[in-house]
Amino acid sequence: MLAAVQIACLIALALMLLAAAWQDLRSMRIADGLSIGIAASFAAWAGTGLAAGTYSLVSLGLAVACGVGVFLAGALAFAAGGLGGGDVKLAAVSALFAGPALLLDFVLIVAVAGGLLGLAILAGAPIGPVTAGEQGVRARLGNNLPYGPAIALGGLWVAFSLAPI
Repeated sequence: MLAAVQIACLIALALMLLAAAWQDLRSMRIADGLSIGIAASFAAWAGTGLAAGTYSLVSLGLAVACGVGVFLAGALAFAAGGLGGGDVKLAAVSALFAGPALLLDFVLIVAVAGGLLGLAILAGAPIGPVTAGEQGVRARLGNNLPYGPAIALGGLWVAFSLAPI
């Protein structure tokens, strides 16, 4: 029974990540409700793991530390204009699930996927909202990058890595 709850939490995580990616691609915004939903899903997942004895308080503390660390790094990137606020929150709550064991995988996948998104935009791919009359590399460089899909890809990796297959 408890394992089924954890699986449901991972499915909810995956669905909310996909919704965030889609929303960011369409509007360059990620609703706070999705990040709150992912945090709630983590709370249920961790609480169920604690009750089942498959997750420890130390692991919970380390996972929260990872989320806080990603949030602080993201806040610095936000202050420098490199990330949007929704991206920062989505990465932080996704890092809760990653914890220390999967954090490096998560960050690496997000970075590579974000780089590929950036290259695709530079190559002229219509990613994200396109403004009328947009032409040339200079115009594409001036636009923001919808980073939600990259974060979602990293989070999906984490969800599949945590799934008891």
